[in-house]
Amino acid sequence: MKVTGAVQPILPLCQRLFPGRLAGLSMDLLKATALELAILAGHLLLYPSGIAQERPSTPALLPQGTAAPLPSGAKPPVVLLHGFIDNRSVFVLLRRNLAQHGRQHIESLNYSPLTCDIRTAARLLGRHIEELCERTGQPQVDIVGHSLGGLIARYYVQSLGGDLRVRKLVTLGTPHSGTRVAPLANAHPIVRQMRPGSPVIEELRQPAPGCRTHIVSFWSDLDPLMDPLESACVEHPDLLTQNVRVSGIGHLALLVHPAVAAGIRQALDLEQPGATTEALTVA
Repeated sequence: MKVTGAVQPILPLCQRLFPGRLAGLSMDLLKATALELAILAGHLLLYPSGIAQERPSTPALLPQGTAAPLPSGAKPPVVLLHGFIDNRSVFVLLRRNLAQHGRQHIESLNYSPLTCDIRTAARLLGRHIEELCERTGQPQVDIVGHSLGGLIARYYVQSLGGDLRVRKLVTLGTPHSGTRVAPLANAHPIVRQMRPGSPVIEELRQPAPGCRTHIVSFWSDLDPLMDPLESACVEHPDLLTQNVRVSGIGHLALLVHPAVAAGIRQALDLEQPGATTEALTVA
């Protein structure tokens, strides 16, 4: 991945935004930051296209109210869940990648930017998944959640019985242990729930015996929104987990980089291994 000399003017901006984190700034971090800004610009252009909730896909020839089962042996439907103050448009490239590699049913769920409680969003997710399973005739789904979306999905799986419906949960840059970044954002209730030691984070530390969902967490060593960086790892004795360290890209790039997309596909397709930690270098 090559980044041109346009990186240099970004240095002063980076130092103002993250003065503590960027002490001893490296060229890798400069490249990752430049890529993040480019992705952010593209995402702002796409954002209006994802504001409306996605319409469920059902064949037009089926009678109204009739389930549209997927072909026998089809892979489970994939539900994509976006992060804080975001919408489904952020998954344009990842969704295309999954579809090109055999996923026949992919849906994105928008939750309101005014959502103030992870528990409420998790219950909404649960209702959506029940409807999706009924509509497709599939007993289980897979979920890919970015940032806050991954935390909402984990709460559904671990605290609301969602492990019955969710076969695999893949999280991308999700603050599983809470993050301390951007303290001024504490004015928003859902940001406070993502802090270390919040009631929601403490609930997720509670025992979860028999949880059936396999959780794979991709975390980046250049993610400026995770403080500490390892907060994006899943550490729980009762959960079947796999943590994948990604080197060379930041928070938003986890959604669009082809090497990460390949890792996500592999995580969804492989049989459940034991708890492991892996590394993926993409830059």
